[in-house]
Amino acid sequence: MADALKVGIAGLGTVGASLVRIIQNRANELATTCGRAIEITAVTARDRTRDRGIDISRIQWFDTPEQLAREADIDVFVELVGGAEGAAANSVRAALERGLHVVTANKALLAASGVELAKIAEEKGALLNFEAAVAGGIPVIKALRESLTGNTVSRVYGIMNGTCNYILTRMEKEGLSFADCLKEAQRLGYAEADPAFDIEGNDTAHKLAILTTLAFGTQIAADEIYLEGITNISIEDIRAASDLGYRIKLLGVAQRTESGIEQRVHPTMVPYDSVIAQVDGVTNAVAIESDILGELLMVGPGAGGNATASSVLGDIADIAKSRPGAQRVPVLGTPAAALAPYKRAQMQSHEGGYFIRLTVADRTGVFASIAARMAENAISLESIVQRANPDSAETAKTIILVTHATMEDSIRKAVEAIKSESYLVGEPQVIRIERPKDL
Repeated sequence: MADALKVGIAGLGTVGASLVRIIQNRANELATTCGRAIEITAVTARDRTRDRGIDISRIQWFDTPEQLAREADIDVFVELVGGAEGAAANSVRAALERGLHVVTANKALLAASGVELAKIAEEKGALLNFEAAVAGGIPVIKALRESLTGNTVSRVYGIMNGTCNYILTRMEKEGLSFADCLKEAQRLGYAEADPAFDIEGNDTAHKLAILTTLAFGTQIAADEIYLEGITNISIEDIRAASDLGYRIKLLGVAQRTESGIEQRVHPTMVPYDSVIAQVDGVTNAVAIESDILGELLMVGPGAGGNATASSVLGDIADIAKSRPGAQRVPVLGTPAAALAPYKRAQMQSHEGGYFIRLTVADRTGVFASIAARMAENAISLESIVQRANPDSAETAKTIILVTHATMEDSIRKAVEAIKSESYLVGEPQVIRIERPKDL
C-alpha cells in the first residue's frame, strides 16, 4: 500500500469537525477504498480550546491557516475558513505555490479568484478540488468537469440556496409571511443573523458563476449576473402562483445564447408538476441540459456539516487515488489559460412567460389601459384575473396577468408605461416563468 496521504485542515467549524470525525471513524474503510491511508496530521482554527466533540490531541496545531499552508508536512491543504479574501485566499495561494493539492468548499473565493488559482494549480501540477463549493452534497462539479465531457451544455439552472428555498416552502405550505419565515430560519440555524447574502441572491450568484465556467468554458464572471433576491415576494404572490399551477423558487440560470452567455438569479415560477417544483426545504437541485445526454437533474442536501464534509472527503479521496505523473483534469474543466473571455448576453435576449401582479384603483378603463400597454409592446396574454385586495382600500383591486413567451425588454417597457398611469397603487410585481423540459 502506498504511503499515507497527509492532510491539513484549516477551519474546524461544523464542516471541519464533521470531516475530522468521518476520517477518523472510517480510517480502515478509506484506506481500502483509496489504496492508501488518509491521515489528518495538521489543523488550525480560531479557538484551540473549544470542545468540538473530536479528538485532535495528537494532531499538530498551527496558529493560522497561512502558517499551516506554508509550514505543515502535508500533501493536501483543506480550506474551510471561508471568505473571498484574507486568510482563506492567502493560505490557498501559499499551498498551491508549494505544489500542495488543495480542497476547498469556498464558493466566494472561487467566484473571485478561481481562474487565478486554477492557473497556479495547473502550473504546479497540483489538484484544486471544490465539489462542496456548489450545492453541498450534490456531485455537480464532477458531473460538469468530468462526466459530461463531449457534451455541449446549453443550460444549467437550479435551486442553489437552502435558506431561500426553506423560506419559500414555509410561506407556501403554512401561509406565513416572508418576515416570519426568515425569523424561523434564523432560529433553526438555516439563516445567518445577517441573512442578506442569502436572501438577496448573492450566494446563489457565486455558485452559478462557477457552474457557468464549467459548463461553457468561459472565465468566471460573478459580477455579470442579473440579480434579484426574494425579499419582495409576498404571501399574495405565493397564493396567486398556486392558483395558476405554479410554485415560486429562487433559481440561478445560465444559458448559451446567440449573443453570448446569460446568467441570472431571480425568483421564478415553475409548473407545479415539474420535478424541480417539488424540491422543498433546505434541499438543493441542479439541472443540466446538453445535446448528447439530454436533461439531467440532481437533487440532494445543499448544506450542513455531514453533507458538505461528504463532498470534501470525496475530493480528498480522489487525490488519494491519483498517482504522480498522471494526466490532471483541468481545475475548471478547460485549462485555465484556454478559458474564453466571458461575453454577456443582455437580459433583453431572454424570452419566456411572465407573471405580473398589479394593484390598481377600481375604476372604469383600467383593464382597457393595461391591455393597450401590453398590445403596444406585442405582448400576448395567456390569462388575466381580477380579485379584491384585502390588504388595501375597498377601491383597490389586484390584477394578475400571465403572458405567453415574450421578450424581457417588452415586459419592462410595458410595466414602465403602466407605472406612469394614475390608476396604479404601489409597485408592480414581475416574476419570470420557466417551463423546464420534461422535468
